[in-house]
Amino acid sequence: MANRKIRPERAYESKEMDALDLRILAELQIDARVSFAELGRRVGLSAPAVADRMQRLEETGVIVGYRAEVNPRALGFPVTVMVRIRPAARELRRISKIAQEVPQIVECYRMTGDDCFYFTMHLRAVDELEPILDLFTPYGQTTTSLIHTAPVPRRPLPLD
Repeated sequence: MANRKIRPERAYESKEMDALDLRILAELQIDARVSFAELGRRVGLSAPAVADRMQRLEETGVIVGYRAEVNPRALGFPVTVMVRIRPAARELRRISKIAQEVPQIVECYRMTGDDCFYFTMHLRAVDELEPILDLFTPYGQTTTSLIHTAPVPRRPLPLD
């Protein structure tokens, strides 16, 4: 989808999202693999109408991708860690660059407050933690938390 070209006749089309768009988005958040036909049945549109709306939602940046949600534990990554980093002076860019280069880091956010970065990583063992943290400690202070459970796992946005 990232390489999808925007059709010129749609490039400047400005349509507000309506209730049908929101229903489509709600359904896609639950199951992004649903067919156009099934999605159309659920929201009361034809498959081509659903496809057209989804294309517009993609082109306007409302839908930014489709992903498979996988269980890290099932793939041999039983340790989930959240790390906050308070960078030293003038080290913001270096922290971002290091985070991008560490494959175990699955998300990284720059945020307000004393800790300017927050990231989540999945590890095969706790022993993997120290060498990764050692990449950051010359450039800032880290605070690390191991995750036990997720009482509220990632869930869809409340669109209704």
